[in-house]
Amino acid sequence: MRRRILLAILLAVAVTAAALGIPLGVTAWKLVESISTEDLAERASQIAANLDTSLADGQLSDSDLAGVAILIPNGGRLRVDLPGQRPITEGANPGPDVVVAAADLAEGGRLELSISAGPLRSRQTTVTLAVLLLVLLSVSIGTVVATVTARRLAKPLRHVAERAAKLGGGDFRPDPSRYGVGELDMVAEALDTSGRALAQLVQRERQLVGDVSHQLRSRLTALQLRLESLTILDDCDVSEEARAAQEQADRLSEALEELLAAARAAAEVDAEAVDLPYALPEVAREWRELLRAEGRNLRVKIGDGLMARATPGRLREVVGVLLDNALRHGAGTVTLAARRGDAEGTVVVEVSDTGSGIPDELVPHVFERGFSGGGSTGVGLALARALAEADGGRLELSSRRPAVFSLFLRAPGPGDVPPEVRWPAERVPR
Repeated sequence: MRRRILLAILLAVAVTAAALGIPLGVTAWKLVESISTEDLAERASQIAANLDTSLADGQLSDSDLAGVAILIPNGGRLRVDLPGQRPITEGANPGPDVVVAAADLAEGGRLELSISAGPLRSRQTTVTLAVLLLVLLSVSIGTVVATVTARRLAKPLRHVAERAAKLGGGDFRPDPSRYGVGELDMVAEALDTSGRALAQLVQRERQLVGDVSHQLRSRLTALQLRLESLTILDDCDVSEEARAAQEQADRLSEALEELLAAARAAAEVDAEAVDLPYALPEVAREWRELLRAEGRNLRVKIGDGLMARATPGRLREVVGVLLDNALRHGAGTVTLAARRGDAEGTVVVEVSDTGSGIPDELVPHVFERGFSGGGSTGVGLALARALAEADGGRLELSSRRPAVFSLFLRAPGPGDVPPEVRWPAERVPR
């Protein structure tokens, strides 16, 4: 993009320089020639006036030509032709390439004043070169301006492209950066609005899927229990029909599990092996200055070579929400840590602070959408849990005092295929 902007501006500068420089050079060339010929013609007219006075008194003499010699340019020659007389000359021969000015004399005479064209051509060349140098200087200044302008435009365009890529990757956090360019600022505002809308959409979708799957499973379980009680009746027809219905209910339950598994697999399609010692410090760098402005510190503790299977954008979003939650509602030093999980094939990312923790009455509701204990929108933690589950992970409040949020992720398997992992059964804070 920067190269295209630079080339477009340089092309405009070059076309403008050519459109102005060529006519200006030609005009300068002709202007110098015009000035020289007009000066020579003026001298010829003055000589003619002086010689006409002498002709009125009689014939021309050498003293008359000597009197007008001061008007002859250096290196020039004056030639006077009178009827019935030999030509009279004064001055040196200017050579074959000359500039000539003529004037008429009384009694049918004529004079020619000629000078060498060499000095004229030199002045024309000098002036034309000066014009070309001026054009080159303008092009150079235009190049500098084009480079600065291209850099100024390309940088926010790249940032907007990166923001759009993060949005497509599941990073829905708003970006406060603005660029001072009205159109680009409008794009940034639109991306932030889209991010908020997508965040709410994803959270609602995950909540809907969870609610529907829970309700269907509950109803299917109740139906299977009722059908099982019917299979033991003495009536053969009833028991046979009950067994057939129970078989269909079992198939429906299997189909539901397959659909949910397919939905989870589709959501995890962009997941990849993420290098946590590289990815998490990148996220922490964004929040360290914000915490430092509040007089707080951010510590990062990550085991060497620790890998997790996740979508990079979703991982940044989830960790960003947890750090933002610690900034808004926590106190003291914030710690971002990553370690191997207790269950085989799992990795745990934890965010904690040294504040007073979460009140007991708020603990059951921290992941509920729209619920907030500090006046915020109440979407962040609910969205973070939905994004974690979209990658096949889980987000839990593992400790209420001090507040510790744990993100459980799969470790990458062979060929980056997610292994079957049994999550810890405990789903309540310690």
